[in-house]
Amino acid sequence: MNEKEMFLQSIKDFLTPKMLRFSVMPFLITLVVMYVLFFTLAGMGVEQLGTMQIESSQTTIQNGVPHTESLSAQLEDSSIIKFLMSYTLTSWLATFLIYTVGGFLTIYLSVFIAVIVIGFLTPFVLKELQARHYKDVTMTGHSNPIMALFLALKWIAVMLLLFLLFIPLYFIPLLNIVAINIPLYYFFHKMLTFDIASNICTKEESRQIGYFSGNKIMVKTAALYLLSLVPFVIFFTAIFFVIYLGHTYFSEVKKIRA
Repeated sequence: MNEKEMFLQSIKDFLTPKMLRFSVMPFLITLVVMYVLFFTLAGMGVEQLGTMQIESSQTTIQNGVPHTESLSAQLEDSSIIKFLMSYTLTSWLATFLIYTVGGFLTIYLSVFIAVIVIGFLTPFVLKELQARHYKDVTMTGHSNPIMALFLALKWIAVMLLLFLLFIPLYFIPLLNIVAINIPLYYFFHKMLTFDIASNICTKEESRQIGYFSGNKIMVKTAALYLLSLVPFVIFFTAIFFVIYLGHTYFSEVKKIRA
């Protein structure tokens, strides 16, 4: 089938009752994890702002002899927050920064968590696709839990390294948007394609698909990644990503084995 037919068929498969039940799990799990992380980090942040140690020293000379006086004080009971919020400008800036930074972190973290979650559901989704459309394609697979865990940790390490290497670019307008998204897209692409390829084809077939159709698959994963950056979209469409790329890999495997 061509790309248009594949996309439309993916939508039809996604809207079936069984696939919609699968799609609820990433939504619920990601929502619970994000809820817990939000209140944990928010509580830590407020506690740090609410209690701050302030130290100062002053040196005076009396009769030619220097005297140093030290002052140590602690701001408690969220006095810093009260001070910031008592002025309109600082209140607006603090609110803007909290919601902006928090919003970006929420989106990126939700993508990261959703990719991890759908990895556990991928085998079930692909088996359903095979039963519906690809009964003539045997799902051989070439992975194991230890290998999957090792690769996931490796890709997380590379992603974090890229975040650090791109720090100078974060201060350049427009370029910073690309620099921030490249590391997470790298992880998104690696995890999604590995989960699907490792369930459907052999290692050699996976290499062939990556060599001959790698660019086409990267275009698809890039489009899906951009779609996932829309707030809350990743919660509901994570299973659709697996279905769409699953059709791609099943079709490529059929060509190779033919």
